Formats: sequence, C-alpha cells, structure tokens
Amino acid sequence: MTLDAESVGHLGPIAAAAEEVAADLVERDAVRRMFAADHTLWRDDPTEISDRLGWIGVVGESLGSLDALRARCEALLVDVDHIVVMGMGGSSLFPEVLAATFPVRAGGPVLHVLDTTDPAAIARLAVECPPERTLHVASSKSGSTIETRSHLEWAWERSRDPARFAVITDPGSELGDVARGRGFAEVFENRSDIGGRYSALSLFGIVPALLAGVDAASLLDGARAALAACGPDADPSANPALLLASTLAAGVRTGRDKATFVLPAEVATLGLWLEQLIAESLGKDGTGVVPIVGEPVGEPSVYGGDRIFVVDPGGLDALSGLAAAGHPLLPLAAAPDAGSLGHVVVVAELATALVAAAIGVQPFDQPDVAAAKAATNKVLEGGGASIEPVPLERFLTQLEAGDHLALQAFVDPAGPFAAPLAATRIALRDRHRVATSLGFGPRFLHSTGQLHKGGPRSIVCVQVVADDPDDLAIPGRSLSFGELKHAQAAGDLQTLVARGIRAARVSVDDLLA
Repeated sequence: MTLDAESVGHLGPIAAAAEEVAADLVERDAVRRMFAADHTLWRDDPTEISDRLGWIGVVGESLGSLDALRARCEALLVDVDHIVVMGMGGSSLFPEVLAATFPVRAGGPVLHVLDTTDPAAIARLAVECPPERTLHVASSKSGSTIETRSHLEWAWERSRDPARFAVITDPGSELGDVARGRGFAEVFENRSDIGGRYSALSLFGIVPALLAGVDAASLLDGARAALAACGPDADPSANPALLLASTLAAGVRTGRDKATFVLPAEVATLGLWLEQLIAESLGKDGTGVVPIVGEPVGEPSVYGGDRIFVVDPGGLDALSGLAAAGHPLLPLAAAPDAGSLGHVVVVAELATALVAAAIGVQPFDQPDVAAAKAATNKVLEGGGASIEPVPLERFLTQLEAGDHLALQAFVDPAGPFAAPLAATRIALRDRHRVATSLGFGPRFLHSTGQLHKGGPRSIVCVQVVADDPDDLAIPGRSLSFGELKHAQAAGDLQTLVARGIRAARVSVDDLLA
C-alpha cells in the first residue's frame, strides 16, 4: 500500500484509483524530480517550467531575509491606518486570505485588497481609506496588468505623496520603472522564477503579511515543515501532498472531477486561493480538476456522482451522510493560525503540481487567458459591445448531469448583489443537482478563467453585469472603470462563445428571481 490506510478508508469508490495514481507517481520518482526542478516531469520542453519552479526554494530564502524585510516594511507604516494592496490573481488572493483570516493587530493598520474594476467598490474603498493615512501597494509580477495599473493611477490621483506608495514586482518590470520614476518609498523585487499563483510565500505574500502584522515567521515555519513532510525523503504513505494529489487525479480518472472544499468558517477565504491554484494550473487541454469553494454543504440528494469532498478532519463525522451516499471524503487540516496556513499552502502547491504530472498537463502556464485579454482590447478599440441578455430558464435547459454551472458576476463583490447571488447559486445547485461556482469579475478572469476556457467541456457559464450609475474615470486614460469592466465582461463572453462553450449573459434581475 502506498497511501495511508486511514485516509484511503474515506475515499470509498475512488480508493483503488487513488492507490494506482500514487503508485505511478512513486514509480516515476515524481516527488524527487519535482524538488530537483526537473522539468521533464511535466514536459520535455522547459518553456514556462524551468523558470517557474522557484516557489519551492523561496520558503528558506524568505526565512533568511525576514528580519531585514520586516524592518523595511515597518518603515512604511508611520502614521498609516490602512494598507491597500492593488493586484489581481496571484498578487491579490493570498493577501485577501490574510486580511480575512487574521485580526487587525492592536494599533496596527487595516489590510484591504483591491482586485475589482467595479466603480462602486472602488468608491467605497476611497471613503474607507483616507489617502493621507493609507499606504498603497501595487502588486504585479509583470507590472503591466491593466487593472492594477489603472488602480495605481487612481490612487496616485488621490495622493501624490510618494511616501504613501510601494510596489511588489519582478526585476525589470514597467511597474518598477514607474515606482522609481515617481520616487515611491519602496520597490520590492521578487525572484522572477515564480508564477503568480505559486507566489503566496514569496514577497507577494510575505510583504502584505508583515505590513498587516501577521506572524510571518510562523507562516514560513509551517511551510518549511510541510516541505519536509512532503519531500523526497518523506515516507510516501505519509506524504500529505502525495495523498491529496492522488485523490484529485483519481477523481479526474473516475469522473469525479469536482473537488469540493469544505473549509472551517475561520479560513473560508482560503478557498479563493485554492480555487485559483487548482483551476489555473490544471484546467487546460480539455481536462482538469474543477475546484468548488464557498458552497455550503447540502443534503446528499443534491449531489451527483461527480464529486470529491476535501474536508477538515474534525468535520468527518458531521459529513457521514455524504460518505454513506458513496461520496469520497479526504481530510485536509486548515486552521486559522499562521503555521497551519503556511503548511496547507505548501501541501496544496506541491499536490497541484503532482496532479498535473498524473493527468498530463503543464501546471505553470495559462494558455487560454490571453485570448480574453485580446478580446477585451478589441472591444475597447471598437468603442464597446452591445450584448443582449437571454432568458435564464431557457438557457438552463442545456444543463446535464455532471455539468459545472459557473455564475460569472461583474458586480461589486461586497455590494447589494453579492449575498443574493450566493443564495441563488445554492438554489440552482439544489434544483439541478450540478456543481456550482460564483466568481466576481474581473477577479475570476485571473483565477478560474483558464479553467472555463481550457478545462472540461462540462461547463455552463451564466454571466451577469451590473450597471454603473456612478462611474469613475481612470486617470490618464480616455476610459472609465465601468467601461473597462463592461469591456472585460463582453470580451470574456465572446471568447467563451467562440470556443463553443455554453455561455450567455442574463439580466441580474432574471437570475435573482
């Protein structure tokens, strides 16, 4: 037996397949090859692999430079009450986890994350964060992400005090040049061999952690412990990354590709980070794992036979009804303390890369994301696009057993539509017995967008777009945030339809009704 017997005992109908996957990965020496940065584990061609494996070594590097980094961060916080991290995807989702999981330290600043182009959300943040008491941190690996650059110009228009600005980016990026040209207080340059979704424990995650007063040393110690537990010298039967990878890959092989994460409420936001890591790494070439997060557990009868449930070990007994109904359960510990968070981040990163090796995809590229960006630019160049909503009920007749219903909402993620949309998602799951997800645009374009376009064709996309009665101009551009949001929505929908994916726009009122 390759895997731990107790864990395999909860896997039910996929236990044998998980054992087969694990045995195959062990025979291929996959763990050692991954830690050795051997690109041939995934592809013979090293392109976008050999320069994307720095996330394994960055944990020790971050620990070694932590004291100096902490001093640099503390120098930025004089007379600061708020920190606004402006980023997308890998640059924003782990800071979002930190902001939602850890309390504000006594007398310390509040951490906010801006990863939407919805004007109402931006206007609300402007009220909450007075510019003279706010540190603005633009975070982008490439430095050219249109949302982040637009956010930065909006912030610079509010406060042209360079002492209230810092950036996190790769060496040689446009963003670094802008920061130096304007005399920003700090330019944090990350090692360039780390992709965005694997960057949580690099400067893109550790700098926001230090600024917010999160125990970064414990975070990294937990990560280091996970590297040892999952490394080439660890017992394969007790390797948590190998267990998770074998389970998820076995799900793909047996038609249970919807990995449903049931997380404790205290760490629920971790699901957003897991969603991006898994969806963007594995959703390509017509296959992949479909991560389902933020979905409350329902009665066993509302689920089809396409699910795996990844659950907190303490919740196994409470989910005995799912196990009795034949659904596989896999325990994954995630607690609201820094050490546990660092541990689960590393386990998930390693497991995702191993799943890719098992199902035959390249985990570090995102080949289908550029198409939506190009479509957005085309919409903007053409002065916009008019898209007629279709009746929801007529469109939903296309749903079939085993499908994944993705609600794509270009609305304020904390506005009046957010809670009703979440409730609608569950009502649709219960009625149609299909896996559902709810993504807020444009955030999801940098998260699940790759999966939507390149993953399994069992997806049905329902898009809604809110109007913007109080729009905001983007400084330096003949464009508003509302116009950018609408162009991104139109470009994404056009890309989905052009690829033959079942996708349509419906009105917000129709969906909520």
